[in-house]
Amino acid sequence: MRLPQAQVALLERASATDATTVEQLASDTDLKPETVTRAAFDLREEGLVAVEERLEESATLTDEGETYRSEGLPEVRLHRAAREVGDGDPVAMGEAIGAAGLEGPEVDIALANYARKGYGVVDSGEVTADGDADPDGDEEAAALDALADGEAVDDAALLDRLESRGLVEVDERTVRSVTLTDEGVTALMEGVEVAETVDRLTPELLTSGEWADVEFADYNVEADAPAVEGGREHVLRSMSERVKDVLVGMGFQEMDGPHADADFWINDCLFMPQDHPARTHWDRFALDVPPVADLPEGLVDRVEATHRDGVGEDGDGYHSPWSEDFARAIALRGHTTSLSMRYLSGYADADLEPPKRYFSVQKAYRNDTLDATHLLEFFQIEGWVMAEDLSVRDLMGTFEEFYRQFGIEEIRFKPHYNPYTEPSFELFGEHPETGEEIEIGNSGMFRDEVLEPLGIDCDVMAWGLALERLAMLTTGAEDIRDLHGTLADLEFLRNAEVTY
Repeated sequence: MRLPQAQVALLERASATDATTVEQLASDTDLKPETVTRAAFDLREEGLVAVEERLEESATLTDEGETYRSEGLPEVRLHRAAREVGDGDPVAMGEAIGAAGLEGPEVDIALANYARKGYGVVDSGEVTADGDADPDGDEEAAALDALADGEAVDDAALLDRLESRGLVEVDERTVRSVTLTDEGVTALMEGVEVAETVDRLTPELLTSGEWADVEFADYNVEADAPAVEGGREHVLRSMSERVKDVLVGMGFQEMDGPHADADFWINDCLFMPQDHPARTHWDRFALDVPPVADLPEGLVDRVEATHRDGVGEDGDGYHSPWSEDFARAIALRGHTTSLSMRYLSGYADADLEPPKRYFSVQKAYRNDTLDATHLLEFFQIEGWVMAEDLSVRDLMGTFEEFYRQFGIEEIRFKPHYNPYTEPSFELFGEHPETGEEIEIGNSGMFRDEVLEPLGIDCDVMAWGLALERLAMLTTGAEDIRDLHGTLADLEFLRNAEVTY
């Protein structure tokens, strides 16, 4: 029997009684592991060897794990410090933490694991150490030592805990072992010759006639290969471009403008009182930079007058402090409606002869509490239509047509209050996976207090819709943090299908 050199070498080194790993065979034959693997699969096809595959887990310490191995786990250090300082009595938490040398995240880690391991009690700002606890026998610390010494840890639950704490990384790999079959033993006994192996037919082989004496390599198209993840367009980018296409198709023009802007454009033009909670440091990201010097003076005066006195004979302002310095201060925009104010005022040199339609799909920034539907920065679909005799029915019909383009046939409207629109309402859509109704936007008809200072004498309907929440409805994502941010689910983003 004539076989390629790699296959002959593998047959001669393999055993009929003991399984030999690919790594050991590669070492014995001075061949690359991938060459041995390919030869083993080829020989298996010929029935000369058997290939056994098993998954093997290996655990290695992370940098944090190495640190805790050398310095001690935070909860162990806290227990020892509390015993040493308190001598059996409760110790002030700050004193115990200082004596343990804990800093930063180590403090929370120690407190989270202290009671779980039975080291004592943390209550009312004091730490009590249990004298019967044995930190020297901490199984997690012992496991870190064992892994560092190259030993195996067989307790799966213990490994899971260490992995969840970020102290170890657990990897899985496929281990292949080769054993000679009876046919393989017979082939060796009868004699196996090395055949010259080539991977392609060349003109030289044809003209010399050597092609008849060589062995052509087989290509195993089913052999394992490393997974290669190619790049793809991000779900939100795809969604953003689709939204733009839809709105342009509905006759809208795109707006653009600064992310950091004067509070005047972000809030004052919208008839938002300067003492409104949304304008405090709790909700807005103020920037420590010089204020905006270039604002249209006439418009500033008209906006201030509206805040103080309202508009019209029956108008009534807020009767609250109004500061031009505050209006000129710069912050990250909390909504992209600042662009609408720039365009409707004529400051952005927009054509304002009605009817007009404008939109933007850009980022906004708010100091919100992070949860499944809120981020500190998000994309907003801003839009407005200026025309004569607009009504809420026009606004609702616009939304129904817009969302229909994404396969969303059912949207619900809820009356709402905004300082800058009247009437106003929120939009809700049903999540395709959970069935939960989630808010997807806010809208309304701009009030006279907004339009009159801008010099607009016809109706304007406007809205701010959430791009991420639209993506949640079309991809089935249940958490906005799966779409972007530090916790984004890369596997979900690689495989998510946007349906519309």
